[in-house]
Amino acid sequence: MTAVGVVADWVGGLLLLAGALLSLVAGIGLVRFPDTLDRMHAATKPQVLGVLLLLVGLALRLRTGADLGMLALVAIFQLSTAPVAAQMIGRAAYRSGRIDRSLLDVDELAGR
Repeated sequence: MTAVGVVADWVGGLLLLAGALLSLVAGIGLVRFPDTLDRMHAATKPQVLGVLLLLVGLALRLRTGADLGMLALVAIFQLSTAPVAAQMIGRAAYRSGRIDRSLLDVDELAGR
């Protein structure tokens, strides 16, 4: 194994660890946060970054064309679905009255 391969393996391992920790923080946030809007942020923001770090770490460890293509597809899918899911969850919570409107700085949907 070359020196570049060893360094890539170590960096990949560190990225895997960082991604796993961010995903753990997102899971803890889902359990600990009090309302829907806070939980929505915990489900999307650190979780997406955690998954992307995991994917980059895997890419550095695997380094084959087929694996890199599959990891790129997973990253694209994750980046395209997480914001849409968060938007739908937030809108459904707002319409069903499951959020505390006093916590909102600006209520852009009040007139609708």
